[in-house]
Amino acid sequence: MNKKKERGQLIVLSGPSGVGKSTVIAELLSQRDNIYFSVSYTTRQPRVGEQDGVNYCFVSRDEFEGMIARNELLEYAEYVNNYYGTSLKAIQERLDAGIDVLLDIEVQGAAKVKARCPDALFIFIIPPSFEELSRRLHRRNTDSEDVIAGRLEKAKVEFREIPNYDYLVINDKVSDAVGEIEAILTAAECRVENRRSILTQFA
Repeated sequence: MNKKKERGQLIVLSGPSGVGKSTVIAELLSQRDNIYFSVSYTTRQPRVGEQDGVNYCFVSRDEFEGMIARNELLEYAEYVNNYYGTSLKAIQERLDAGIDVLLDIEVQGAAKVKARCPDALFIFIIPPSFEELSRRLHRRNTDSEDVIAGRLEKAKVEFREIPNYDYLVINDKVSDAVGEIEAILTAAECRVENRRSILTQFA
């Protein structure tokens, strides 16, 4: 049944640095066509290889503060003197068109989204073990020991927020993690409130 949905589902995905979120997201997007990955806005400079509108929407500090003033952001935060945020307009347009929207945001941002969009699906991705998370961060070979230790400490803090999420997905094998997320999305589509249009003919 490929009937267009009346309204898209907002999906919030969080998880510690090194858990493999971007790999899982890329695989999910390649398998589902009715899903839009929300690209965050940021005031930081593009890194080598990053493309505007693909990795981030790069804007000036003035532009970003204008978006804050006009209440155009679903959530935003400031890290190391740079802003990061999610455009409310881009998301609403797609949800209204029946397209699912996926956000990859950290726990503080997710809490802000939950306050404004309580009907979103909140999914937290964890590694099979804490040791495995450490191994994955080391395997990346991009960070010093100090940075890795900091990321692992931050992960412990983030894990405390898991009870605020609806679902917990374990990323041991990417294909299994994607399968679990697919199952969550299918279940959400079968909710009574998401199938009201079908019910009218039985009334």
